[in-house]
Amino acid sequence: MAVQTESERLREQRLSLPDQPGVYVFRDQRGKVIYVGKAKSIRKRVASHFSNPTMYGTTALTSEIADIQPLVVVTESEALLTEQNFIKQYKPKFNIRLRDDKSYPYIAISLDEDFPRVYFTREKHKSKRAYFGPYSSAKRVRNTLDLLGKIFLFRSCEGPEPGRHSGSPCLDYYIKRCGAPCVGYVSKEEYREGIDGVVAFLSGRFKQIERDLEKKMYFAAGEQDYEQATIERNRLQAVKALLERQRVAEGGAGTYDAVAVAVEGTEANAQVFQVRDGVLSDRQSFYLDNQAEQDPAIVTEEFMLQFYASALSIPSLIVVPGFMAEGSELGVLGQLLGERRGSNVEIRASERGGKRRILDLAERNAKLALDQEKLKAERKRQQRVDSLNGLQSALDLSAIPVRIECFDISHVGGTHTVASMVVFEGGAPKKSDYRRFTIRSHDGNDDFASMNEVLGRRYAQWEKQNEKSPYDADRDASFAALPNLVVIDGGKGQLSAGLPPLQGFRDRGVAVVSLAKRIEEVFLPGVPNPVLMAHETPELQLLQRIRDEAHRFAITHHRIRRDKAMTESIMDELPGIGPARKRALLKHFGSPEAVLGASREDLEQVPGFPQKVARDLYAHLNKTGR
Repeated sequence: MAVQTESERLREQRLSLPDQPGVYVFRDQRGKVIYVGKAKSIRKRVASHFSNPTMYGTTALTSEIADIQPLVVVTESEALLTEQNFIKQYKPKFNIRLRDDKSYPYIAISLDEDFPRVYFTREKHKSKRAYFGPYSSAKRVRNTLDLLGKIFLFRSCEGPEPGRHSGSPCLDYYIKRCGAPCVGYVSKEEYREGIDGVVAFLSGRFKQIERDLEKKMYFAAGEQDYEQATIERNRLQAVKALLERQRVAEGGAGTYDAVAVAVEGTEANAQVFQVRDGVLSDRQSFYLDNQAEQDPAIVTEEFMLQFYASALSIPSLIVVPGFMAEGSELGVLGQLLGERRGSNVEIRASERGGKRRILDLAERNAKLALDQEKLKAERKRQQRVDSLNGLQSALDLSAIPVRIECFDISHVGGTHTVASMVVFEGGAPKKSDYRRFTIRSHDGNDDFASMNEVLGRRYAQWEKQNEKSPYDADRDASFAALPNLVVIDGGKGQLSAGLPPLQGFRDRGVAVVSLAKRIEEVFLPGVPNPVLMAHETPELQLLQRIRDEAHRFAITHHRIRRDKAMTESIMDELPGIGPARKRALLKHFGSPEAVLGASREDLEQVPGFPQKVARDLYAHLNKTGR
C-alpha cells in the first residue's frame, strides 16, 4: 500500500470540510495553531486560501499548514465569538493581535469600600469594582487621574480604610485635593457624590457634571458660604476649560466611537476616537501584529472584536471607514457587540458631516502613528548598528559581534551559587536563548572556580549540540550557536579563569573579554592595560546593558533557589510532618507562610490531619516564635 504524502492528506481534509458556517483552525507540523478563521462556508473559505493565497494574507500562511480542523456553528455571530475565543486561547501568529494586550492600563474604582479609591491599575478585574478602559497611554491615564482628583476630591491613600496612623489629615486635605474622610470632615454620602462624579466623567456624561457643579456653586452662594462657592466655581471652570478644548464642531455632536486602521505590511495601527456628549473625550492608539498581511477591512474587524471585548463600555454608535461595509458583515458585528452592551449597537460608515471629519482625523492619526513607529524602529536599528560597529573597532575584532554572550555569577556568602548566560543578537536581547546554571564542582564561595566551571560547561554543550541535526527535537539551539564575543562580568581574575575552558571557542575566532564594573574597564587576553571607552559611546552602553542584564538574570535565579531552600528547610523542621502531610498543608493553605501563621483551629481543619498532630504542630510553631 502506497504511503500517503502530506499534500495528499491535506487535500483530502479540504475536500471533506463541511459546506456550513463555522470556524476553521490551521495547525503546523508541530500541532501548533497558526491561524483561526471564520466563514459562512468553511469548505469554500479554506479552498480560497489555497487557490488565491494573497486574498487572505501572505503566502507564508499556506506554506506552513499541516492540519485543518473545522468547527460548525449555528449563526455567524456565534462564529465571530468562537473565533475570538480561539485567538485569545491559542494566540496564533497569523491572526491580528493587539501588542501586549494584557498590559493596557485601566482606571479602577473600589466601590466595595466605604470610601472608594480611584486608581491606576493593570490588574485583572475584581468583582464589585468599576473599571474604565483599556487605555493606550499610561501617562494620559495618570494625567486624567490628577485632573479628577482636583475636581472630585477623592482620597489618594491606599488600603480599604482612609487615613494614616497619625490620625490627622494628610497634605492632600490642605491643598484642596481631598475632603479628609479619615477624620470625619466629609460624610460617607458626600464622599460618594464625588465618586459618582468621577463615574459620570469617565462614562462621558459631561453635561450632567456641568449641571451638578453649577447647582453646588449656586447652592453654596445662596447659603452665603462664599468660600465653598468659590471652590465649586473653580472646579466648574476647570471642567469647562477642558471640555471646551475638546469640544467637537457642529455636526459631530452626540456619543459615538470613530474607529480607523492604517495597515502597512505586517504592521498596523488602530485609532479609536471617543466622542461623548459632543466632546472628544479620549483618543486611543493601538499597535497590531499583522503577520498574515491581512487587508484593512479584516484588520479593523478583528481589532474591534478584541478592543470591545475588554472595553468596559460600548457606545450605541460606532463609525467606521467605507471599506468596512464591503469587506465585513457590519450587521453581524453590531449584533455581537449589542449582546455585550445589552442594547442595540449600530456600526455604519460615515460619508459626510462632522462624524466624517472625526473619522478622517482618526485615519490621519493612524497613518502618522505607523510612520512614527517606522522611524522609531529605524533609529533603534541604526543605534544597534552603530554600537556593534563601535564595539568591533574598540576591541579590534575581526568581525562584527553579531552574537554576544555574557556570563555572571551570583551568590550570598557562597550559598546557592548560580550563574547566568544572556544573549544579545544584532544588539538586542534574545531572551529565548538565555540559560541558567547551578554550580556543582565546589561550595560556591570561589567566583573564579565558578566561572571556570560554567564556561567549561558552555563549551562542552556547544560540542554536544553542534553534532546534532537542526531537526533533532532534543537539540538546544542556544548552546549550538557559536558566539562572536563572550563577555565575562569581572576583572582580570575572572578573565584568566575563563580563558582555559573557552580555548576551543578562541581557536574558532571567538573573542573573549571581561568588563569590570568599578570604572567600566574592558580587559582583553594578553593585554596588560584595560581598554577604556567614553561613557557616552554606544559601544560601552551596549556592553553595560548586556552586563546588567546578565546580573539581573543571575540574581533572579539565585533568589528563587534561596527562597525555595528556605521554604523547604522550614517545612522539614515541622514535627510529625512527612511528605504527604506537607503536601496536604501546602494544598490547604496555599503557601508555607500561611501555614506558619495559621491558628490551631485552622490547622485542625486540614483534611486528613489528626487533631493531636494539629495541636502538636501549633504548639511547636508558637514555641519557636514563628
